[in-house]
Amino acid sequence: MHIYGHNEVEGLSGPDAAGQKNGRKRSGMKQGFIKVAAVTPKIKVADPVHNAECICAELEKACAKGAKIIVFPELCITGYTCGDLFLQPLLLEEASRQLQKIVACTKDKDALVMAGLPIERDGRLYNAAAVFCRGEILGFVPKANIPSYAEFYEGRHFSEGNREAAPFVFAGKTVPFGTNLLFSCETMHGLTVGCEICEDLWVADSPGTNHALKGATILANLSASNETVGKDTYREMLVKSASARLICGYIYTSAGEGESTQDLVFGGHNLIAENGIILAQGKRFSCETIYSDIDIEKILTDRRRMGTFGKEPEADYVRIPFRLTEEETRLEREFQSCPFVPGDPRQRNSRCEEILSIQSYGLKKRIAHTGLSKAVIGVSGGLDSTLALLVTVRTFDLLGLDRKGIMAVTMPCFGTTDRTYENACRMAQTLGTELREVDIREAVELHFRDIGQDISNHDVTYENGQARERTQVLMDLANRCNGMVIGTGDMSELALGWATYNGDHMSMYGVNAGVPKTLVRHLVKYYADTCGDEALAAVLGDVLDTPVSPELLPPVDGVISQRTEELVGPYELHDFFLYYMLRCGYPPSKVYRVAGLAFAGQYDDETILKWLKNFYKRFFAQQFKRSCLPDGPKVGSVALSPRGDLRMPSDASARLWLEEAERLEGAALG
Repeated sequence: MHIYGHNEVEGLSGPDAAGQKNGRKRSGMKQGFIKVAAVTPKIKVADPVHNAECICAELEKACAKGAKIIVFPELCITGYTCGDLFLQPLLLEEASRQLQKIVACTKDKDALVMAGLPIERDGRLYNAAAVFCRGEILGFVPKANIPSYAEFYEGRHFSEGNREAAPFVFAGKTVPFGTNLLFSCETMHGLTVGCEICEDLWVADSPGTNHALKGATILANLSASNETVGKDTYREMLVKSASARLICGYIYTSAGEGESTQDLVFGGHNLIAENGIILAQGKRFSCETIYSDIDIEKILTDRRRMGTFGKEPEADYVRIPFRLTEEETRLEREFQSCPFVPGDPRQRNSRCEEILSIQSYGLKKRIAHTGLSKAVIGVSGGLDSTLALLVTVRTFDLLGLDRKGIMAVTMPCFGTTDRTYENACRMAQTLGTELREVDIREAVELHFRDIGQDISNHDVTYENGQARERTQVLMDLANRCNGMVIGTGDMSELALGWATYNGDHMSMYGVNAGVPKTLVRHLVKYYADTCGDEALAAVLGDVLDTPVSPELLPPVDGVISQRTEELVGPYELHDFFLYYMLRCGYPPSKVYRVAGLAFAGQYDDETILKWLKNFYKRFFAQQFKRSCLPDGPKVGSVALSPRGDLRMPSDASARLWLEEAERLEGAALG
């Protein structure tokens, strides 16, 4: 791959513009966010002077909003619908002159800009994108795929673009001309931009695929896609698919108002996507400029994690450097406070049904494989054991087994309240399972006497002794009935280590192991809403209203005294931290920043930082519990199985993460 230097006049080689030669370290735009804009100006067909004025005005607005990459539509300097006027020298010459004016107006602009125009080279006409920054043209990218079908007849005017870059003299300067150009930012690690034009996205072998394989983390598409019924949905699908398949950011800018409506209408359908997610989408027929913030660090993290990405094609490329001012991006994108839970109710219900199916079919396979027809599950009246029982019932129904083969065991002890005890019993009876009560108070007291534990000392031994006794009861009951112990612990508890080692930490199959706490609640609510049983829905509703607690300390006046979230922190915060640490690879400072945006008005910065530090301490310290987890199904993109997604040593140091969190606290106090 050639590097094209700023000061070169001829040829296609130069110094290491990526800033990595001889081990030099690059600086980066803060936390990897880059603001981008997709702009559709209101043009006039065949009037480059007017169009240049509009483009310059829109550039001013986009730069004022902090956009660092600004993309205009295909052939926007002349208009896409010029037809045979593209063959008129007067139009071509004026388009080139106006491009120089547009480029000049970026001399004091801190942005990489792309705009489309017709370019003549060696007796042929090309539909090209001019790429420029700070008053300097960096290169021209011609359209690689020229459509001449249906309403398109570009082949009448334009030639297919050359892939290998060739020297091209424009306004007295030699710049590269070809599809295989990449534009690399020297001041932001990983920011490399590739360009394709309209039809290039719609073909089987798009230039963008090669761009991404050669290192492009953002693809820009200058388009003039007309509107027909349903085409917007298909266009959105293409953009989402390209960004997902290529693990990149994708900026799609389309022609709109001002194009000729002689036979076609252009809606200015602008889209910005990242890794299969639409970050921003403009309203069609509005010439609306859209903005969003693409996370380059997350793209790089996902590519590293995937492992199979980046098998480079043989085609030759030229890499062209540009510079942007390093600064903190004012974030436009939103961060959901519950990343594991879809915000849209219909999508959330669909997700809940899918997860329940994954859990139940996972357990179905395990039961069928072992040849067992009995399941043993401890029910406490809390959310986790409720979900596990519901999944087990669903599994038995799938297998055609009698629900009486499910032994729902309630094991009251020192911390059990009437509310949770009664809910556990009512639920087991309503579901038609066998209810078994084993009061473990006497057994725990005897055990405490045996080991010399003062029963008035409510320490960790007092709490864990109860949890381990319950697990022993379940295991022995399973042995007696030739059954299987179903685990109830969820993924959030496993992340925090909020489980008793060899107590509730252990089972024969953990159906909730891949489900975060914030999602457990929605799964139980979905089951209540769709079960069609008023009695069951009523008890599930009360379970949902019960505070989360292990109930290992005596109640006060009959009310739960031990509330989990007061001890380890709010689960919605911990699930947020877990997602952005493991799924996105964010360091503590970045997690803290986006958490402040997601939970604005709900938690102050001090509270977020307090529980963030606690999360990292517990996550690293408790890996030994996750290293020997029982089997259980993965349900989402984040999982903690030591046999699958998280191969982490139990004695790994948390120093780097905690030191960064401490610096955040120091900065806040300063």
